[in-house]
Amino acid sequence: MIVDSSKAQLFMLQQASILLFLAVFVFFGLLSPAFLEPRNLVNILVQSSSAAIVAIGMTFVLLTGGIDLSVGSIMLVSAAVAGKMVLAGMPLAFAIAAIVGIGLLYGMLNAFCVTRLRIIPFVVTLATLYLGRGMGLWITQTRAMNLPDSLLQLGTARIMGLPFPIVAFLSVLICAHAILRRTAFGIQIYALGNSREAAEKAGIPTQRTTAWVYIICGLCAALGGLVSVAQLGAVSPTFGNQREFAAVAAAVLGGTSLFGGRGGVFPGTVMGAILIQTVENGLVIVNADPYLYPIVMSLIIFLAVLVDSIRHSRILKLSRRFIRIRKS
Repeated sequence: MIVDSSKAQLFMLQQASILLFLAVFVFFGLLSPAFLEPRNLVNILVQSSSAAIVAIGMTFVLLTGGIDLSVGSIMLVSAAVAGKMVLAGMPLAFAIAAIVGIGLLYGMLNAFCVTRLRIIPFVVTLATLYLGRGMGLWITQTRAMNLPDSLLQLGTARIMGLPFPIVAFLSVLICAHAILRRTAFGIQIYALGNSREAAEKAGIPTQRTTAWVYIICGLCAALGGLVSVAQLGAVSPTFGNQREFAAVAAAVLGGTSLFGGRGGVFPGTVMGAILIQTVENGLVIVNADPYLYPIVMSLIIFLAVLVDSIRHSRILKLSRRFIRIRKS
C-alpha cells in the first residue's frame, strides 16, 4: 500500500501540468460557454504557437541546468531587422533568412560566453538581454513599425488546412521531440543536466552539448519572433518584452526542472504554453479587469517555480523510498 501511495503521489506530481490545465479549462468553460466554442479553442492554439516555440528552445537550456534570459531580446532584434528589410523592399524570403541567422548568431554569442569564457548563464543572458533590447530600440528608434501586408498574409496563410502559426509550432515540436527522445545528443543533454561531473567521466562532450542548447534556444526564439510578427504585422519597442519569463514558466509548468535533467517538450512544455495562453484567453472571455492580467501571470510563474521545487524534493524522497523497498 505504501508503494502504491508513493507511486500515486509521483504520478500526480509528474502530471501536475495536465491536471492544472484541465482544472483551468473546466473553470473558464463553466464561467462562459463562449470559451468552449471550437473557434476560440483554435484561437488559443494559434495564439500560443509563438510562445510554445520559444518555450521549446528554453526547455533545451533548462534540461542542462542553465537558463536563457535573452529570448525576448532575440525576438525583438530579429523582428526589427527583418521589418527594416521588408520596408526597404527586400524579398520576404531574405527577411526570414535574416531572422534565422540572427537567432543562430545570438545563440552562438551566449554559447561562447558560457562555454569558453565560463561565465554563469544567468549573468551572460541577462547581459545579452539588455544588449538585445538596446539594439532593438536603436533599430526601431523607439517607434512602432507597421509592416507590409505580405507578412500578415504569411501569418494568416493556411498549409494543408492548418494556420501557419500552428504548422510552424508543430514542425518545431516534432523536431525537438525527436532530438530529445531519439538521438544520442538528446541523451547527452539529460545526462549533462543530471550530473555534469558524471557526464564528463562518461566521455560526453559537455562543452559542445552546452553550446548547442544555447544555439537551439536562440534559433527557437527567432522563429517564435517570426511567427509573432507575422500575426501582428508590426514591430513595437515592447515586442518580445518579458517573453523569457513566460517561456520559463511554460517549461517548468510542463514538468521541466529548473535543476536540470528532467522534463521534455511533449506533452510537458507544450501543455505549459497552452495553459498560460488558456488563462489569458479565459480572462478576456470573462471580461476580467485587464489590470489583473500581470497579477495572474505573476501567480502562474510563482506557481510554476513552487511546483517544480516541491516536485524535485518529493521525487528525490520517493526515489530513495523505492530503492529501500526494492533492497528489502
